[in-house]
Amino acid sequence: MYKNKKSGALGVFITIVVLIVIVIFSNNENGEASFFENIADKIVVPVQNGLTFLKNKISGNETFFADINTLKKQNEELQSKNNELEQTVRELENIKTENEQLKEYLNLTEKYGEYKTISGYVVNRDITNYAKTIVISVGKNDGVEKDMTVIGAEGLVGHVVSVTDNTAKVQTIVDSASSVSAMMSTTKDSIVCKGNLDTDTELKAMYIPTDANIIQGDSVETSGIGGIYPKGIHIGTVKKVVSTQNMTDRYAVVQTAVDFDKLASVLVVTNN
Repeated sequence: MYKNKKSGALGVFITIVVLIVIVIFSNNENGEASFFENIADKIVVPVQNGLTFLKNKISGNETFFADINTLKKQNEELQSKNNELEQTVRELENIKTENEQLKEYLNLTEKYGEYKTISGYVVNRDITNYAKTIVISVGKNDGVEKDMTVIGAEGLVGHVVSVTDNTAKVQTIVDSASSVSAMMSTTKDSIVCKGNLDTDTELKAMYIPTDANIIQGDSVETSGIGGIYPKGIHIGTVKKVVSTQNMTDRYAVVQTAVDFDKLASVLVVTNN
């Protein structure tokens, strides 16, 4: 029991000494920071600095968001101007296309001035292995009739096989069912040019006279025989001559003058 009282008294004494030391250091007037001030400086000041930095950031965010709204508005204005420019470009492209078509029509009309023609353009095409036809933009209302000849800037395209009020279907000369009475422009030898299932750029020239002298590069044109195509329209050129054991079976490959993949403008001949 005596020991317990002694220990209690010692604890009280130590507590009093600690309090006195704290008071002394707290009232230190020599200009030096107290121990507790140093502790506060190391703990409280960084927290204060952090809060201040955060406050500044939040204040800056107001400007940041204002800038974002400005940029968004400017972007919308630029997008609107870009849409207007794109529309203008499309309109200019349409005008350019129309001018090119008019130029093609003019060139065609001048080239085939001896014919009475109706100008049109290709609106659809079915150039496959089984059918090589096109649809053009003129029909019955424009004076187009079945069996009329259709030509392009480079030469013969084909003939009309059916018409509607505003369009016409044309069987091209490269169609496998097509057969054109033709002749060599130099020797005037008669031949027949037929379409080919395997290609839309070549014709097979058949029924070549045994005494005909056909060479590579010869020009081939319509003969006017057969009642559909008028005489003298360019068809193509001889690409090669294929000889066989029997001279009556030899044939020539004719490269068409018209590129049917790129064909755009046509003339329908109305006065065969």
